[in-house]
Amino acid sequence: MPDKIVLLPDNIANQIAAGEVIQRPASAVKELLENAVDAGATEIRLIIRDAGKALLQVVDNGSGMGETDARLCFERHATSKIRNIDDLFHIKTMGFRGEALASIAAVSQVEMKTRRAGDEAGIYIEVENSAVTRLEPVATAVGTSIAMKNLFFNVPARRNFLKSNPAEMRHIVDEFTRVAMAFPQILFTLTSNGQELFHLEAGSLKQRIVQLLGNNYNAKLVTVNEETDYLNIRGFSGKPDTAKKTRGDQYFFVNNRFIRSPYLNHAVMSAYQDMIPADSFPMYVLFIDLDPAQVDVNVHPTKQEIKFEDEKIVYAFIQAAVKHALAQFSISPTLDFDLDSSIQQLPSIQQPFTEEKRSAASSTSLFQGFTRKHQAHFIEASPRGDSNWKDFYESPLHDSRTGQPASAG
Repeated sequence: MPDKIVLLPDNIANQIAAGEVIQRPASAVKELLENAVDAGATEIRLIIRDAGKALLQVVDNGSGMGETDARLCFERHATSKIRNIDDLFHIKTMGFRGEALASIAAVSQVEMKTRRAGDEAGIYIEVENSAVTRLEPVATAVGTSIAMKNLFFNVPARRNFLKSNPAEMRHIVDEFTRVAMAFPQILFTLTSNGQELFHLEAGSLKQRIVQLLGNNYNAKLVTVNEETDYLNIRGFSGKPDTAKKTRGDQYFFVNNRFIRSPYLNHAVMSAYQDMIPADSFPMYVLFIDLDPAQVDVNVHPTKQEIKFEDEKIVYAFIQAAVKHALAQFSISPTLDFDLDSSIQQLPSIQQPFTEEKRSAASSTSLFQGFTRKHQAHFIEASPRGDSNWKDFYESPLHDSRTGQPASAG
């Protein structure tokens, strides 16, 4: 009986791998914008035609590449970000796997111009079906311009699954918004079919939020800013009257990387308890900065799902930070927030976390105060059985809106 297992040709293997990374034009937008950020660009321009199906181009003024790097960047698992497995736990860049450009080159026709500051001439390279078809010197500005044309031209079945242009454009704007929100110090523009849709000058985070989400938030933002030796939380949450029926204006960033986390979203929701209707959702743009070793970002192809070493600690800090911010602006009932300052004095927070110290921190009265109701918050029931005080704090392990336990994942 003949053997049945064969090695797939490189072009087929690359197309299969690309399907995990490049699912639609917006996927390429995310990867190319993040590459430009990692290159140290201060100006990034996104140019779209036909919702990215005909053309998707990113132009930046970053560090650029030499000829060798320009060739290698289209190879699978070729990256400048990591050198060994330990580097995965100290990642400070947006990209690190070396898959984005290889995936793009496997399913589109790519043209790239790039030049480093010290080079007299730049490099022009064309790639199709993962193969370099043209390479020559070119006069070009410092930085990189990469154009992706005719997405999925060689995978017609995948192209047929793309949505209408308006639908695909909405996904593109979503990805553009997330990256631009995370880096307000960078100028971003988005042009579609010759029309400039966004021109975002470099500025503060508040300015960027207003630029992207609308001027109606200009006077409706509450500053959130808490610093500890374990993590920092910064950003803005909306006043209760900005709550909407949809979750659209909710953004979490961990080390400037956009993430999705129903569990951490519940922490914010609980901070707004009794301040907004049960079927409404608050606006927030929150950044969590912590040691990369405390986070695993390598658990999902899009990197939008991550794992914290201690998710309960992060939950407690977010809940307390938002409550504190709302109270400072006289939006929520006044509470004793001595707990917030005492958080910073915990030995388990002042020093690097070991398993022993984490266990000790989790057993402290402070931590228990964030994760379950305090008896001190209840007044003895009257003989009729009435209670005269409603506990303001809600357990992060229980969703008071649904009556169901809150999921950590």
